[in-house]
Amino acid sequence: MTYYSEHAKVWVSVDVIIFGFEEGKLKVLIGRRQMDPGRGEWSLYGGFVAANEGIDECAARTLHELTGLQNLFMRQVGAFGAPDRDPGERVVSIAYYALINVNDYDERLRQEHGLQWVDYYSLPQLYSDHNEMVRQALRRMQMKMRVEPIGFRLLPSMFTLTQLQRLYEAVSGQEIDKRNFRKRIKDMDFIEKTDLIDKRTSKRGAALYRFNDSVYKEDPTFKL
Repeated sequence: MTYYSEHAKVWVSVDVIIFGFEEGKLKVLIGRRQMDPGRGEWSLYGGFVAANEGIDECAARTLHELTGLQNLFMRQVGAFGAPDRDPGERVVSIAYYALINVNDYDERLRQEHGLQWVDYYSLPQLYSDHNEMVRQALRRMQMKMRVEPIGFRLLPSMFTLTQLQRLYEAVSGQEIDKRNFRKRIKDMDFIEKTDLIDKRTSKRGAALYRFNDSVYKEDPTFKL
């Protein structure tokens, strides 16, 4: 027996907004679209949901195909389903955002997929409603970063307080008072100062810190 034959078919896809942080800038991974319609336009990376997988599974598969990385931080942004959003077919897309350390991303894979890291604040016009997806993803990330230390996923395992501050400034789009920021950070036991010094960014050298996940889990209190 055939069900729902009186209704029009709708395609379901996922699109993944991948954020990175490099040289003090918040970056988004984009590439040229490899299919019609919109071939050659700047676009996010995505794919259609297979008949035997859920939308979260599809997003995780798409992210792994793109980066080769496992256990990345990923959260759903929302559904985008305007009737005219895709000129090819009636497509509803579920957007997700993910955070990765740019240095962990295999350069070979990036080139293989023809992707580029682009400054969030200099994004070109993207295919369909992808710019709106990115904007909404950033808003969700901003809210999440105020109450949970997800930003450390964008940093190397060892970082300076200046790098950490630049990250929060890049995500918020606003300057942060250095003294107040460092005072709040030093009150957080799970941000540990190490004995290592980074001499690449200043002549005097800057202390390197690390995020201790075990300590955070004992008292998951975080607010910036």
